[in-house]
Amino acid sequence: MKITILSLFPDIIESFFTSSIMAKAVEKGLIEYSLINIRDYAWDKHKTCDDAPYGGGAGMVLKPEPLAAALDSIGGSLKRVIYPSPSGIKFDQSQAERLAGYDELVFICGRYEGIDQRIIDLYVDEEISIGDYVISSGEISTLVIIDSVYRLLEGVISSESLVEESFTNGLLEYPHYTRPSNFRGLVVPDVLLSGNHAKIDEWRRDKRIQKTMENRPDINIDI
Repeated sequence: MKITILSLFPDIIESFFTSSIMAKAVEKGLIEYSLINIRDYAWDKHKTCDDAPYGGGAGMVLKPEPLAAALDSIGGSLKRVIYPSPSGIKFDQSQAERLAGYDELVFICGRYEGIDQRIIDLYVDEEISIGDYVISSGEISTLVIIDSVYRLLEGVISSESLVEESFTNGLLEYPHYTRPSNFRGLVVPDVLLSGNHAKIDEWRRDKRIQKTMENRPDINIDI
């Protein structure tokens, strides 16, 4: 998969692609990425990329000219362009799985009060919200989406690791334990030490159902 990100602050993003599992995915050729500094496409000597909103109001809005020039430089009108925004459709695991099916994704990182609506009208295929709250950095919301998507690509992580994660089959993930078996008086459940894999599977499923009912009663559980 190729990922292109348009941002006023690409340095925020760079370390994500050069660290941990993502760095390995890039090294293996599973992920190709490109970071575009929107300011490089501003036309005036001050490299201005934002301006006051028409109609008044607080904050600034990212101007259309630099964004359009940056998008045109990569043929953005022919690619899947995503704009993370609190006004978008709420993101979930099923959407991550859907986006993982694309060969190429382009992300626009908003700032301040957002981006000029005409960029959305002309280029954006999807507005996606990572939750019902507002943050100042489009870079962070972009990375949240990318992180949930790229790990689903074949070869990035073990397929076994994806089988019983949260939201798989509509349930949250069961608790995990490792050595030591006794930590500050809290002991690992006996069933996990029993070697009885059928009992372990049953315990894990019960814990997934319990945790989902306690933490996410809004999820419909198909038991």
